[in-house]
Amino acid sequence: MSLTSIPSNPVPDEAVDGYIEAADGVRLRFARWPAGGTKRKGTVCIFPGRAEMIEKYFEVVRDLRERGFAVAVLDWRGQGGSARALADPRKGHVGDFAEFQLDLDAFMKQIVLPDCPPPYFALAHSMGGANILRALHEERRWFDRVVLCAPMIDLRIQRYRNLSRLFTRFMAAVGFGHRYIPGGSAVAVTNRPFYGNPVSSDPVRYERIAAIVEADPALGLGSPTMSWIAASFRQIDAFAQPEYPAKLHQPILIIAAGDDRLVSTVAAEKFAIRLRAGAIIVIPGSRHEILMERESIRSQFWAAFDAFVPGSAA
Repeated sequence: MSLTSIPSNPVPDEAVDGYIEAADGVRLRFARWPAGGTKRKGTVCIFPGRAEMIEKYFEVVRDLRERGFAVAVLDWRGQGGSARALADPRKGHVGDFAEFQLDLDAFMKQIVLPDCPPPYFALAHSMGGANILRALHEERRWFDRVVLCAPMIDLRIQRYRNLSRLFTRFMAAVGFGHRYIPGGSAVAVTNRPFYGNPVSSDPVRYERIAAIVEADPALGLGSPTMSWIAASFRQIDAFAQPEYPAKLHQPILIIAAGDDRLVSTVAAEKFAIRLRAGAIIVIPGSRHEILMERESIRSQFWAAFDAFVPGSAA
């Protein structure tokens, strides 16, 4: 088994895990679980955010299986147990977000469609949400309904935003895209102290995630590269086009964090207004990682999820 199990975060029962290859040869890790209970509702595909790994979502897997869903999870290229692009495995790197679509295609065609029961639903967080929005825009219509958790529609970069955009684009263009962003390092994001962190106000869940990487340091990821930031700006610029959300046809529910310091909740609200079949709910007081928050916040997320998924038959 490729999954890391620790006492505070054991692998959910009946896991099937392994590796697949994307069309460009990149090795990707996946895991899947059958539905729990007697009422089967289909499969929820979980798409993590930047620097996350399958193990981080074990609690969410249990929550979904208890609701009658089978679950499948993908580690995007460059993080978790999937192949890293650079010699320094702690660098969060990608040349363009189009590369993630190769990961999604491989995961759906090799794992989900042949081995998981329909209908299919997407649950995507942050960068994963950006990747799923792009897939929907490119008319990959695998999912009956899509739930986006604090999606990366825009970053919360206020100061020197245009300078950051131009600098990272220039550095990537002249061959320095593999370098960490200024001030970045190989220190895993999970190693940062709980006090003042931007992702969760729940100390137990926060420390549990840190313990996963402590048990298996190969799962850790540090700061992004210049190229990753440049690629993210290109994707964000696409989302900002007024016609972009209007071209999305699947039902979409955006659940945003009221105290998000990493991605822009305001941008998500503006995006949601233009969706043909979408809505947004903002959870007050939540930091960026809503599903890793304290129970009073998570319960609001699950109430919204349960009201939206699976929904009526297509």
